[in-house]
Amino acid sequence: MATSKTSAATPKKPAAKTTKTTTKPAAEKKTAPAAKVTPAKKPAAAKPAVKPTTKVAAPKKVAAPKKAAPKKSSPPPTPEERYRMVQDAAYFLAERNEFKGGALEYWIAAEAEISEFLAGK
Repeated sequence: MATSKTSAATPKKPAAKTTKTTTKPAAEKKTAPAAKVTPAKKPAAAKPAVKPTTKVAAPKKVAAPKKAAPKKSSPPPTPEERYRMVQDAAYFLAERNEFKGGALEYWIAAEAEISEFLAGK
């Protein structure tokens, strides 16, 4: 006769659930030692009940205005450059007027315009 173990003979125990529930003891409250009772004193100066919440900003310093740098004057245009400027101005004057009129009228008006421009420069 062979002996074999059967599951019916030895019942298995269910696995135990392990949950860690640790409780820390409550922190001990420290109490101040008993204070000596002294007679009440009058306050030296009364403090305001409410503190002001707005701060007064210091006035901003205004920088002194910068002086304009001296303009670097460019040399006057050469006669060829001036001629080209008058020529271009005369063309644009004529174009604005739809080329009605004579070329001499546009040239004279352009010379006056360029002379005024260069004098103001």
